[in-house]
Amino acid sequence: MQSDIMTLPSPCVCTWWFLQGCDGSVLLDTFSNDTSLTPEKFGVPNFPSLRGFEVIDAAKAEIEAACPGTVSCADIVAFAARDASNFLSGGGISFAMPAGRYDGNVSLASETLPNLPSPFTGFDQLVKVFADKGLDAFDMITLSGAHSIGRSHCSSFTRDRLPPSNTSDIDPAFAATLQASCASPNGTDNTVMQDFKTPDVLDNQYYKNVLAHKVLFTSDAALTTNFTSNNLVRAYADFVPYLWQQKFAKAMVKMAGVEIKTAANGEIRKTCRKVNSRS
Repeated sequence: MQSDIMTLPSPCVCTWWFLQGCDGSVLLDTFSNDTSLTPEKFGVPNFPSLRGFEVIDAAKAEIEAACPGTVSCADIVAFAARDASNFLSGGGISFAMPAGRYDGNVSLASETLPNLPSPFTGFDQLVKVFADKGLDAFDMITLSGAHSIGRSHCSSFTRDRLPPSNTSDIDPAFAATLQASCASPNGTDNTVMQDFKTPDVLDNQYYKNVLAHKVLFTSDAALTTNFTSNNLVRAYADFVPYLWQQKFAKAMVKMAGVEIKTAANGEIRKTCRKVNSRS
């Protein structure tokens, strides 16, 4: 989701894969001779929070040296998501990631705000945004668990979640802690951990935090506003971690299959930051 998570593809799957599908479009620094067209990595939801591009660049360079023109940047991102999920969960999340994607040739910052799920979004709109990409409400709830790791800028939640907001259900003590962490005499947009309990582990603690009203975003809190969603949140929170881990793995593979590009409408880039030369 559009949530200012500053890390590699595992947690922030929607930002890395949502707009043009899993086609590496977010990696592009340039894709057109028209300098007025800004690529999506520089869109408001992504810049400067989204990070890790240099890791993908390094992997691509090594793969190109060994077998040029064979493995797309999109596949490298998908494999990185798989490996990061496994590493950050201590091996609890494991899945096979299909390959064969091609890289896309379009990347537009103007598409980020209208199409990425926002941290200020309610439940019904979240369902719609995911449905537009062929993902259902269960996928959305399951993938929200990626908010178990990473950091967020305070600007993504202070205006609607912290006092003087009178509509937020956030735990008062937790809100006070966030206010102290976000206080900035010079106007700096501070960052805080997404999961105050197990910030460096991809686990089901997120769902426990949702039920305790100790989450950052309106989009997190929204998971308890629907009867079916609330029950699934409770199941993920209360059962052994394996239940959410298994469902998360399946949802990751499903997400990675959104709007796959082929040779007919894509390419295998030589470098991940620009499309291949058309000359």
